Amino acid sequence: MGKAVLLVLGVVLVVYAIFDLLATPKDQVRLLPKLVWFVVVFIPFAGALLWIFFGHANAVPPPKPRDTGGSNRPPGPRGPDDDPDYLRNL
Repeated sequence: MGKAVLLVLGVVLVVYAIFDLLATPKDQVRLLPKLVWFVVVFIPFAGALLWIFFGHANAVPPPKPRDTGGSNRPPGPRGPDDDPDYLRNL
């Protein structure tokens, strides 16, 4: 049973690494060309883990918008308790 779990884990890891390698743009691949990484990924466990941890650059999060002090959002619908016409008719 333990060998089957390791086998399934290895296959899942390799499949994930292959799809991640194919989806990664060429300019974000580090250390080796994509073709070499494709071969390395097929080394059981180690190849896929090497790709995941060292093969591609981490995605840089987009910069946060600067706070201008005011809200740029258009006014949305208000609840009935915020509407002065509704409150006046109570």
